[in-house]
Amino acid sequence: MTTPMFSLEVFPPKRNAPVGTIYDTLDGLEGLKPDFISVTYGHGTASDRTATARIAHTIRTEYGIPTVAHLTALYSDHEVIDHALEMFDEAGVQAVLALRGDYLPDQEPVGAFPHASDLVAYIREKRPDLKIFGACYPEGHYQAESLDEDIANLKKKVDAGASHLISQLFYDDDDFYRFLDKARAAGIDVPIEAGIMPVRGAKSVRRMAERNASRIPAKLNRILDKWADNPEALRAAGINYASDQITDLVAHGVDGIHLYTMNHPGGTRRIWQNVGCLFAR
Repeated sequence: MTTPMFSLEVFPPKRNAPVGTIYDTLDGLEGLKPDFISVTYGHGTASDRTATARIAHTIRTEYGIPTVAHLTALYSDHEVIDHALEMFDEAGVQAVLALRGDYLPDQEPVGAFPHASDLVAYIREKRPDLKIFGACYPEGHYQAESLDEDIANLKKKVDAGASHLISQLFYDDDDFYRFLDKARAAGIDVPIEAGIMPVRGAKSVRRMAERNASRIPAKLNRILDKWADNPEALRAAGINYASDQITDLVAHGVDGIHLYTMNHPGGTRRIWQNVGCLFAR
């Protein structure tokens, strides 16, 4: 039986936060031994590129863990992408997660890369040896007419050169299995990791679900209602909920689990204590 992958996501400190806070996060994750850590990117400013490259370099050189750097398309032109790829090369980044990125209400997209598949194709042309990751949406992208339409677009992304997929968050494993069956039937045969975001706050879960058109199942709704005003209890319940999700996913033979740490190493470690033995090599 093939052991599933296990990976993590971290993000650069906010602009008004000390840069050293990322070391607190990484030190807190030490010993988990993920297959890789992905580093988020922002909307494409020069400071975004610098922060992502710097943290990816730190993870690779000081912690010995492979890195995947996020890269967004909407507000980038060819020069910006070229510069980002050069910085990632210098940082020793092993792979790039090519994303469309979110629309900003007060800013017009550049137009060079209207879709993530356009960015994937460009990176594949410019860096044929670089591994390219892509995102996928178990419940369908919120702007897609249907899950089938979204999977057709995902197939374009894979055909353009994405060789590894990481899913957006979801809270019902059956939604992921339904998506996975449809993706495989559409000829998408690259590894697909299930993205898990632990519950930390009732408002943040509902806000995130609304923004991404994600479904909150009745089981999770009961948890949110029960402990909405007890943050410590809700975090504990969220750790158990994420652990149960991961256990069921691994039992179903998924390719891997991508855990969105939200830079909270304590909760991540508690989840790992619950499920780490499932990834023993």
